[in-house]
Amino acid sequence: MRTVTATVLTLALAAAAAAPAAASPGRPGIDGVWRMDGYGTVLSLHGDTLQEFQTTSVSCVEGEAARRTGPGAYTTDDGTVLTVRPGPDQDRATLGADSSVGHRALRRIKELPSDCTRPTPKDARTSFDVFWHSFAENYPFFAAKGVDWQDMRDRYRPMVHKDTTRKELFGIFSDMVRPLYDAHVAVEDGDLVFAQARPGTEVPTESLDTKVKKFVVERDLKGAPYRQDFANGRITYADLPGSAGQGYLRISGFGGYTSEDAPYAAHLAALDKALDTILTKDRTQRLKGLIIDLRINGGGSDALGIHIAERLTDKPYVAYAKRARNHPTDPGRHTRPEPIRVAPADGPRYTGPIAVLTGGSTVSAGETFTQALIDRPGGTIRIGRPTQGVFSDVMERNLPNGMTAILPNEEFLNRSGRTYDGSGVPPHLTEPVFTKEEFAKKRDSAFDRAVSVLRNKG
Repeated sequence: MRTVTATVLTLALAAAAAAPAAASPGRPGIDGVWRMDGYGTVLSLHGDTLQEFQTTSVSCVEGEAARRTGPGAYTTDDGTVLTVRPGPDQDRATLGADSSVGHRALRRIKELPSDCTRPTPKDARTSFDVFWHSFAENYPFFAAKGVDWQDMRDRYRPMVHKDTTRKELFGIFSDMVRPLYDAHVAVEDGDLVFAQARPGTEVPTESLDTKVKKFVVERDLKGAPYRQDFANGRITYADLPGSAGQGYLRISGFGGYTSEDAPYAAHLAALDKALDTILTKDRTQRLKGLIIDLRINGGGSDALGIHIAERLTDKPYVAYAKRARNHPTDPGRHTRPEPIRVAPADGPRYTGPIAVLTGGSTVSAGETFTQALIDRPGGTIRIGRPTQGVFSDVMERNLPNGMTAILPNEEFLNRSGRTYDGSGVPPHLTEPVFTKEEFAKKRDSAFDRAVSVLRNKG
């Protein structure tokens, strides 16, 4: 349930779902042992403690703990607030986290699985088995990626024995997941991390973000009558010069808006402060078009993306539906899709035409936000290149030997029931995005196309 950071991402990726209202203190149905639909997780709630257990068909490894901080609310060490709400009977409940969207269904079970009551061996082969089963029972995209996971087990398990070193095992795990080319997949051993992006795309590093921001300010925003950075530099807004009422909003991530260890509420407050300054009553009335630049966006909180979308509509709509793989041997079985809704925010809102700039360095929450604007009333056009193609919250699986596996298990569906995983959200209009040639010739074709398109719409 904890937020994790892989080297292919520069911002935290949300790894839990958001919660409905908390239950009353002491209300029946909270304390006990609960199995989560999907996610390979059992929760033990007793007194002031929530303890996670990460399960497969062959293992149970202790996960994260959280302490009770309010009625039905538990806070993890990294500040994530988890909320448990009893369902219509004492055997059902829901779980969520403040930084994500949706919620997870819980079913009461009588006691912890037997694997959770005894120590798990820490040898290399046991760690291999937990690693393999974690993917086999949760990863949804093997068929789409053309990867035979059973073949991976048959090929690599004979290489693992009692004398296999950590370095060798890390290499084996890395080789097994390498063909997935999934930016939400990683293997970690302390500071050692294997992770990679889709071929042909560049990861959204801090240095790339700095380079692009400087280029955009000097080339695209030169002479802007108003320009300001917000949210720890993650958000930039400018009124474009000579553009007949066009605005430019650059978002480099859905997180990192304040100090690293600040809770989600602090990041949300920083975002609201920025949006209140940008989307004033006067500006929303005179804007004729808005460019939202997500081309270098490392992801973060899906909930923050929905929060921004609520400032961009005067009509409620469904952003997407979210579901998780829900069977250890059948990747075609899922939890019930949960619609994630966008409700108009109070106060000034911009409801006119929007041009969204995307590329291969638009990752995770940058993509779910892009997807959330597809059915937005008011008109939205996408310009640039397809996004990275990773949408799911990420699961962090602790291995018995202390290594960590990171993987997705969810799909974000559009209204046709399609997921954009792998291929990414495609643009309506294709333009180069920060290529060497664009930099060399000081061109920004996607930005220029957006200005032109919005001018014609105005």
